[in-house]
Amino acid sequence: MTEATNLAAAAGSPDPSVGLRAVLALRRLLERLEAIQVRSARDQGWSWQAIADALEVSRQAVHQKHNRRGR
Repeated sequence: MTEATNLAAAAGSPDPSVGLRAVLALRRLLERLEAIQVRSARDQGWSWQAIADALEVSRQAVHQKHNRRGR
């Protein structure tokens, strides 16, 4: 099984200490994956609007979260 599969299984644990640690790890994994994909999309010429549409968020939200030039 993959790390994500193991974490997803642990997130369903009846033990809150196990489940909550797994949820935190999944959240961190998701953030890393999103950043990688947004960077890839931008490198391939995608607009902020196209990325926002794919993520079903506003253009402003995705731009604010992932735009590194402004920081």
